[in-house]
Amino acid sequence: MSEYVKDVQEKPKAGHSYRDAGVDIDLEADGVKALVKMLTFRRKGSFEMCSNLGHFAGLVEFGDYALALAVDGVGTKMLIADVMQDWSTLGIDCIAMNVNDLYVMNIEPVAFVDYIATEHVETFKMEQIGKGLNEGARLSNMNLIGGETATLKGIVNGLDLAGTCLGIQKKDKIITGAKIVPGDLIIGVPSSGIHSNGLTLARKIVEDCGSYDMMMPWKKTLGEELLTPTRIYSEVLKVTAECEVSGMCHITGGGLRNLTRLGKFGFDITSPVKPQPVYEWMQEAGNVDSHEMYRTFNMGMGYVFVVPESEAEKVLKIVSDAKVVGKIREEEGIWLKGEPFS
Repeated sequence: MSEYVKDVQEKPKAGHSYRDAGVDIDLEADGVKALVKMLTFRRKGSFEMCSNLGHFAGLVEFGDYALALAVDGVGTKMLIADVMQDWSTLGIDCIAMNVNDLYVMNIEPVAFVDYIATEHVETFKMEQIGKGLNEGARLSNMNLIGGETATLKGIVNGLDLAGTCLGIQKKDKIITGAKIVPGDLIIGVPSSGIHSNGLTLARKIVEDCGSYDMMMPWKKTLGEELLTPTRIYSEVLKVTAECEVSGMCHITGGGLRNLTRLGKFGFDITSPVKPQPVYEWMQEAGNVDSHEMYRTFNMGMGYVFVVPESEAEKVLKIVSDAKVVGKIREEEGIWLKGEPFS
């Protein structure tokens, strides 16, 4: 048994899964398809939509430029903040989950608006959330231009934080993954931890097998670990300015399956980024199947570059903690350490 599970109260007989914890990824995908098929209207006149639904951000025509919009929230990480009585980094998460969705298309984030829905306003929470939003804006060099707070007693139990990000880029510099070819290398960039996806399963494992105040061998409690803010990959804009990049991906909910957003290519992950110790603890303590871990969490890899082999060294010099994790192959699909991944 690993040192990370020696203090587990009682290892569960049946393995934990994201679905059993309350989130069915496949059902969510079906729900999104049902929603998107109804979105058929297109604006008439100037400023048309210039992207297909389904990528990480939506694009709008703006002359030689495209405007981009992304929207995301913090999710059930908010519940961990409530337990820990620390909301100071959640604004970073909210901004990170949005700007990272723009970076994958080589789009620079320029403005952000937040939306807070709450059962009742608590000024100390608002102050801490504002602190995080301000830091996230600083890390991504972005304006905070406004927002909305709604008191929704009877609908919201607690507080929910989400936001929308505006980005801009010249059309000829937008990266969609269309230039990916077999032989391109896949470069993985480490995450800062769990980020803001898969927290429903993570919370279930902690609550069943440990506690948020359990001190781990790496000198953080589980609560502190799960509240580690999402990494903002702002160095992407330097990479794309100096290197030829075929495609990029933000590893969020759905884990490695996010790679399919880049198109019908073969993603062969032979040497994945080493997951942080918290993933080993969750997998062993919660008796979670390895495939389930890689389809729920980022597993230590929060961002991916796909580049021609000749560009790899330049990328690795700019992003010092990145590493080559695999290669694009002819056959469509995803492989993890030689095994098909679905």
